[in-house]
Amino acid sequence: MQLNDLPSPRLLEISGRCVACGLCLPHCPTYRKTQSEADSPRGRIMLMRGVLERRIPANARFFQHIDACLTCRACERACPNGVAYGALVDGVRAEFAGLRGGAERMGGGGLTHPSPSGRGGRGEGAAWGKRLRRSLLMRALTRPALLARLAPLLRLARRLGARALPEVSRTHPWKEVYSAQGVARGGVALFLGCVARLTDAATLDAAIHVLSQLGYTVRVPRTQTCCGALHRHEGDAATARRLETANLAAFAGADAVISCVSGCGAQLADRGRVPVQDISAFLDTASGWENVTIAPLPQAVAVHDPCTLRNVQRAAAAPYRLLQRIPQLRIEALPGNDQCCGAAGTYFLDQPGMARALRDDKMAALRICGAKYLATSNVGCAMYLADGLRAEGIEIEVLHPVVLLARQMGYEGNA
Repeated sequence: MQLNDLPSPRLLEISGRCVACGLCLPHCPTYRKTQSEADSPRGRIMLMRGVLERRIPANARFFQHIDACLTCRACERACPNGVAYGALVDGVRAEFAGLRGGAERMGGGGLTHPSPSGRGGRGEGAAWGKRLRRSLLMRALTRPALLARLAPLLRLARRLGARALPEVSRTHPWKEVYSAQGVARGGVALFLGCVARLTDAATLDAAIHVLSQLGYTVRVPRTQTCCGALHRHEGDAATARRLETANLAAFAGADAVISCVSGCGAQLADRGRVPVQDISAFLDTASGWENVTIAPLPQAVAVHDPCTLRNVQRAAAAPYRLLQRIPQLRIEALPGNDQCCGAAGTYFLDQPGMARALRDDKMAALRICGAKYLATSNVGCAMYLADGLRAEGIEIEVLHPVVLLARQMGYEGNA
């Protein structure tokens, strides 16, 4: 890759808005763990600006600090100067994506400060394996049919002991239209996502059940594809734009696009071109509740706030209000909800040490919460937290808030 003579003016403008006040530091999960300035939002912005201005090289050490960022965007909520950190870090990853392979081959060393990031000692073989895994995963996500064909292999691997792999739903062919029940109140389109349709079809079905019971016709466009969030975070801006264009065409004319995965919803909303709403936020203001019956549930549920719902969509309160519609349900926020769980897309694969350290905090809170259910609005968080609960032997069911509500409205399985 040949570097441009001039860096991106937009990225320089974003980085220049940081006044290094440090108010973001206590909100950054990696800074909390490492106490390293280089692993804080402020420090990373200084590194990115240095690389953009060609004052420091985009080498292995640089990518180690940038890749250790979860892109949770908690710093954005805390920033008094409106620094668009997410756009900056994704833009820098894209601008220097062509240098990543060479930097990984040449660099391999770990961070110099004590860190649970799990990156230390990475050699050429590990770097090559990471690049191969990244390439195969990113390609598979853009091909829903290919993902569906992988389902039997994933089920077999789990039966053979690969516990960390996600459980794979036994999906049904999605109908293009699910008719409203009772009084018709309007129509919505449902975004399936790529991972969710393979591993969490139950949530999608539950959403269809609740929406149709309230009187909404649900359309499921066949030509929709991956939201592109993982590609954008990996620096593959071209593929992310291509997927965005495909989804714009698929959802053309829709008044509301419903997402059941906060990460997908955040990506679609962040780009500002798809009229997307999180399922809990949509149902929070939906009509028709007077015509449905919701059975009581005298149990406790702990609610985990995904970073993408809290920091990007700014809709973290919606799942709580949705669950309050269930009579006798005791709802509590999971302690430490201002900290990422460590899943963060593919972060838990690339940074297993730091990811586990963050998840351990969630496990400590869950051991003492006394809840029967853990509700979270992001499929990646759900899978990673459920894996941690299984490893710890903690019997708490992890599910989407809309699944718990749908059960109390008579949902028993696939729509």
